[in-house]
Amino acid sequence: MNDYENTIKLIAQNIKSIRLSKGLSVQEVAYRCDIERSNLSRLEAGKTNMTIKTLCLICNALNVEITDVFEKI
Repeated sequence: MNDYENTIKLIAQNIKSIRLSKGLSVQEVAYRCDIERSNLSRLEAGKTNMTIKTLCLICNALNVEITDVFEKI
């Protein structure tokens, strides 16, 4: 696995962890971001590379700073 793939997986894991800590479902966050639930699921699994726009939408939906998803990387 390439370094960038590991980084994407770590970011994805952080997003999922933050979502779970806030007690939000994938469906609720997807709704807040105006994206498909299945797309958010793939993003959280690290199977899809997200755009900066999508990352910003997710951070806004989770009410966190973008830097929060880069912790432990």
